[in-house]
Amino acid sequence: MKWTEKAIGTFCDTGSGGTPTRDRAAEFYGGSIPWVKSGELRESIILNASETITEAGLANSSAKLVPAGALLVAMYGATVGRVGILGIEAATNQAVCHIIPKNGEADTRYLFHALQSKLPEFLSRSVGGAQPNISQEIIRRTSISLPPLKEQRRIAAILDKADTLRQKRRAALQKLDSLTQSIFLDMFGDPTSNPKGWAILPLGEIVDEFRYGTSNKSEGVGKPALRIPNVIGGTLDLIELKTVPVDDAEFRRLRLEDGDLLFVRTNGNQDNVGRCAVFDRKLVEGTGYSPDDFIFASYLIRARFARTKYDPIFLREFLLSSEGRRQLKRLSKTSAGQFNVNTESLGAIRVIQPPILSQQVFRRSVDTVGKLRTRYSTGLEVMNLQFESLQHRAFQGEL
Repeated sequence: MKWTEKAIGTFCDTGSGGTPTRDRAAEFYGGSIPWVKSGELRESIILNASETITEAGLANSSAKLVPAGALLVAMYGATVGRVGILGIEAATNQAVCHIIPKNGEADTRYLFHALQSKLPEFLSRSVGGAQPNISQEIIRRTSISLPPLKEQRRIAAILDKADTLRQKRRAALQKLDSLTQSIFLDMFGDPTSNPKGWAILPLGEIVDEFRYGTSNKSEGVGKPALRIPNVIGGTLDLIELKTVPVDDAEFRRLRLEDGDLLFVRTNGNQDNVGRCAVFDRKLVEGTGYSPDDFIFASYLIRARFARTKYDPIFLREFLLSSEGRRQLKRLSKTSAGQFNVNTESLGAIRVIQPPILSQQVFRRSVDTVGKLRTRYSTGLEVMNLQFESLQHRAFQGEL
């Protein structure tokens, strides 16, 4: 049987929300109405919102109440094209399009998966540069295959089951991400209160050399240079590498060695300033570049130190701890909307000093967690590919 193709606007009601003015925040915010923003759409059921508005805020803006069970699509922002299902009655901001099936033509879960499968199409039709966006009209004109309702529910149940397996794998990865810090706190205690009475040293006494990176521009030739986007979540993200020309003297000054700490020194988001990662030759071996050729760009700071008293992985985890982040935030400065740290402020960070043997035991535990994480990540990538294949077959009528 050939399925009917219908534009969303022909069998669904759609709309968007609004933002009450912040000039009357005391009157319009902090009420009992959940107010969902586009950044909160993460391919899941939405049961709460980070902000609430009042009845007055609702009445004095273009925000409107959306019933539980409605589908939400982010129209712009970092989550553009992402889909969520409202599990509560809520209002949304203007960056969210709500979709409410009518006339009993579409099952909500089926439509959720169908909209998920449209993400590449939404992105291809988006406009804008750094902040691409899609309009409500683009969403309304998007066509969805609509088999009979019974078949929709069967397909949705299959995709739900497959998606549940992916969610469990993601949850396991999230637990592994927090496990390293849990091991750190178990072995060394909370650095803020220092219950084990470790000696404390300023980072400036630990580090033999702080150095800023090259300000040369990428020209498609030269040495692979790590930049701000490469230092993510305590590790190195090497998906996008750029090369920078440097002379021999600058290369010798900036060449990275195993165990070097790299810090982000400037960013518009204070939470990102001072984030760090350890340079590890094993991480860069599959990039096509020699590990001996890596340097770093000017918005990063390299810290190099002897390993006799501190292990680089221990230092990284200290700096990622709540105490390390607290000190980095306190020591960062702001200028022209950018937060910055320099070698002086980094040097002022006070670090606990457990025995080096304890730090090395900690490192081995971190290595074990890292191997588990790699295995789970690879498994998730396979699951994602399998789910995409299943999704494609589902909407081609091949399940």
